[in-house]
Amino acid sequence: MTDAYDYDDEDLPDPSLKNILEQESLQWIFVGGKGGVGKTTTSCCLGTQLAKHRKKVLIVSTDPAHNLSDAFCQKIGREPTPIQGFTNLSAMEIDATEDLDKMQRSMEDATGAGSDDDASGIQSLMTELTNSIPGIDEAMSFSELMKQVQNMDYDVVVFDTAPTGHTLRLLSFPTILEKAFGKLMDLKDRFGGLIGQASALFGGGSPDQVQAALLGRLEETREIINKVNTAFQDPALTTFVCVCIPEFLSIYETERLVQELSKFGIDSHNIVVNQVLFPEKDAEELGEWFDSNKDGLQKEAREICSKMMARKRMQDKYIGQCFDLYGDDFHVVLMPLLDHEVRGVEKLKDFSELLINPIDLEE
Repeated sequence: MTDAYDYDDEDLPDPSLKNILEQESLQWIFVGGKGGVGKTTTSCCLGTQLAKHRKKVLIVSTDPAHNLSDAFCQKIGREPTPIQGFTNLSAMEIDATEDLDKMQRSMEDATGAGSDDDASGIQSLMTELTNSIPGIDEAMSFSELMKQVQNMDYDVVVFDTAPTGHTLRLLSFPTILEKAFGKLMDLKDRFGGLIGQASALFGGGSPDQVQAALLGRLEETREIINKVNTAFQDPALTTFVCVCIPEFLSIYETERLVQELSKFGIDSHNIVVNQVLFPEKDAEELGEWFDSNKDGLQKEAREICSKMMARKRMQDKYIGQCFDLYGDDFHVVLMPLLDHEVRGVEKLKDFSELLINPIDLEE
């Protein structure tokens, strides 16, 4: 048949994610894109393939709306949970709010503010800080996660990220932390009296102790984030896999994401296009079949086929745009729309094969 997207495969980068499996130096792989495009499925499939090539693989969900448990059909918590059917694949789901509460409790212990009343000054300061600087809670939570992960012996970590806006904020954490330091100094005078009154009344830590504890934690967070940021900007260690579907908003969001990743110096050379109708066929060929057979179809069947053809033409248009934008430099992988959900280890394993051994567009 004629190539569905008018490209010669020999002139394009391999339309698969084999390059990720072959790059043994990779330690951090981010999977991101617009909400609802199949990021979690792609992350899980990539993790199952990596498990064939690496000794220990970890999948981490940083999306507040966690889906790893649903994808693998087993309970996954805040600690690395072994995935059933594997000996070297684990997954975990993190919660920024819970991490921040845990951090607050550790500061209360460090300053001697043991009871709920003792901790009121710290709670007020932390609340003001998080309200004044959007993203500081995620930055501190991510710092805790990275500190935890770095102490483990995983060969590679796959991040199933939140939708694009949250992911881009993750990349700006170093800037957020600089703002946090400035804001904290501005708040010192305002909250010093409040914390001092609470400390004197309940025998808790002094304002200086509270201030030092928070500054110390922020400094520790900044050091970890800066170190991690350096690793993320090294293409030998880190890459970002963009996930989309063949629709205008998703392609537009992918272009914005690719531009932002370039601005932050983060490598990205793989795009996964999910939910593609018949990737091996083009709309023109299917249209010819429909035109020659529609008179023999029942009314309902004609309507169904007509809607499918309209969707296929729209998808082909945006897939063509995707190749126009990225075809020369990116590995663009077309993943088919299935007639069932991809849930459970076996279905994930089967579907993951298409990431590595893509559908032949010239069959």
